[in-house]
Amino acid sequence: MSRYAKIAVVSLSILIFSYIGLGYLLAKTDDDKAYRSLNVYGEVLQRVQEDYVDEPNLSNVTAGALHGLLESLDPFSGYLSPREYADFKEKQKSTVHAEIGATLAKRFGYVVVVSVLPDSPAEKAGLRSGDIVEEIADFTTREMSVGQANSLLAGAPGSMIKVGLVRRGKTEPQAVTITRAVIPALHLTADKIDDGVGYVRIDALQMGAAAEFRDKLQQFDKEGLHKLVLDLRDCARGPASEGIAAAQLLIPSGTIATLRGQTVSRQEFDADPDKVVWHGPIEVLISPSTSGAAEILAAAIGDDHRGDVVGMRSFGAASEQKLIPLEDGSAIMLTVAYYYTPANKSILENGVMPSVEVVGGVPPEVGGDDLAPAPLGANQLPPKDDPVVRKALDLLNNGARKAA
Repeated sequence: MSRYAKIAVVSLSILIFSYIGLGYLLAKTDDDKAYRSLNVYGEVLQRVQEDYVDEPNLSNVTAGALHGLLESLDPFSGYLSPREYADFKEKQKSTVHAEIGATLAKRFGYVVVVSVLPDSPAEKAGLRSGDIVEEIADFTTREMSVGQANSLLAGAPGSMIKVGLVRRGKTEPQAVTITRAVIPALHLTADKIDDGVGYVRIDALQMGAAAEFRDKLQQFDKEGLHKLVLDLRDCARGPASEGIAAAQLLIPSGTIATLRGQTVSRQEFDADPDKVVWHGPIEVLISPSTSGAAEILAAAIGDDHRGDVVGMRSFGAASEQKLIPLEDGSAIMLTVAYYYTPANKSILENGVMPSVEVVGGVPPEVGGDDLAPAPLGANQLPPKDDPVVRKALDLLNNGARKAA
């Protein structure tokens, strides 16, 4: 570092410490805690500057601190450096969005796979729920936000991207090359699964999914199927509005979800008896790969006593994020509101708990015993030995769940 640069750093530090000191004297209650934290950060930065074994790169130190700060909040808040944010904006301009078809979050300090879409490039390359993505294009994901990971994985259709995956029982990442593709619109899988029982699997609650769900339910009713197994395992995409709209097709009364945050006006989403099209018994299936809008739907069914929630605790993701640009060209992706269940539990913090727990077929990294199976293909029913489906059918056929 040059002599002038050192003088600039020292001068800036003096200004920061003076500001912190003044604020500390003027602060009260909660503000006092904030200034104390700033004071500690300033002291750590000074120690790094003066006592570290070598002259530190302060830009890297600051970027690392900001990554850690945001990612300590939740799996979806993150920091984008000026370069990362510029790349993000450039890719957002593209009219053709090719990707790998995996939903990601942060766990264990690294990017992890929450869910994989059926027949997607990720599924074809062997990615599974619970995989730890240690590297993307030779960049470690240790200090990488989910937004930056998604940006790196997006690209031109047909282009390839290399990732390093860490799986159960392994200590070294496995190199996997994935060919990006445009993901087509997904459709529901709906068919008869047992006498009088219809089965619907929703792989993604994308725009229009609730309307398609309504059509399938009405079709089941005409076919004389009056019991329902709703499979939301591996469903991790789509706006919250689709999960709420789907819940309104099933629940005649009560609260479906509540959205609230420090700066977000409270919104309460209620059931509407005029929108209900299905009055028969329901069993809903969830897993650690159930996330986002699907969690809102599952929690509403369970908490409003409309049906059993069968399987394992969901991932915990239903929330709203806001992208906030900063003056230096960087940006932060900040979670600004949580969705709460009818029982007033934060989905992001707690996930959705099953009322009937069935363990099996999910990776140990997220609570299971075995490696996650590949997603079922389009129009493919689950195998007869699926323990979660078997339990749901047993509950329906034993009459434990009554119609609405």
